[in-house]
Amino acid sequence: MDTTTIRTFIALAQIKNFTKTAQQLFVAQSTVTNRIRDLESELGKLLFARTHKQIELTPAGIKFLEYAQRFITLENSALQELHLSPDYSQQIRIGTTNTIYDSHLQKRLCHFLKTNPTTALQITISHTQKMLQDLQDGLLDMVFSFSPLYKDGYSCHVYRSDSMVLVVAADNIEYAGGIYKDDLQKIKYLFCNFALQGVGLFIQDLFPHHHRFPFEIDNSTKLSQYIIAGLGYTFLPRSVIEDDLLQGKVRAIPLLDFAPPKVNSYYITREPSIIPEELEHYLIE
Repeated sequence: MDTTTIRTFIALAQIKNFTKTAQQLFVAQSTVTNRIRDLESELGKLLFARTHKQIELTPAGIKFLEYAQRFITLENSALQELHLSPDYSQQIRIGTTNTIYDSHLQKRLCHFLKTNPTTALQITISHTQKMLQDLQDGLLDMVFSFSPLYKDGYSCHVYRSDSMVLVVAADNIEYAGGIYKDDLQKIKYLFCNFALQGVGLFIQDLFPHHHRFPFEIDNSTKLSQYIIAGLGYTFLPRSVIEDDLLQGKVRAIPLLDFAPPKVNSYYITREPSIIPEELEHYLIE
């Protein structure tokens, strides 16, 4: 089994067509067919269910795809490590969610790079479960996520504890004195399905079952622009909306008879940690 065959498998799993896969890889269709046949023979499992019109991954193919992608990622990581420029003393691979990156890390990373030119950083913005798996596979050195990892051989600490704020455009004076829980059903609420512990469920439970929201998005950092435009109300972590609050673009509405849960984020490393003290100082303090 070599990486060329594995890359062919991954491409075919995504494209689901032998001819188009061959065209993308700039090889003959027979080459793709032979590589997949050899891989299935080596594994002793059929990876694709074939019909005259299309192909689909078998259960074994679905399971193998996850490992194949991790294998290719590990290969790339190893090659980067081996070929690290002599200008850099170390490369640190950091995984983070989009929200934590935008709210906390981006400015700190810029500052660190300006003052520590010999440390190379590789930033991956991804979903929590994939990052935690990559950390355990040795593909990441440090992860910032909204889910902890309490496991032998790993260090996990609270990074930030954030409050949720109900916000609206600054020129909207409705509910200036505060809002009651029952009044939420009367407002035009823009929904973000937060992957932040139980916050998403908490917000959903504030509304009737199967409530239809006029707007939904799965990235909290992209929601503030709709609020500033006067399109409705939403809950956001204070760290996400802090700059807009300070600049007077939005305002926070006091909650009169309920309170949302706090949102904890975490930074996680393997033990013993290889994170330079200077980097940890910039990112954690």
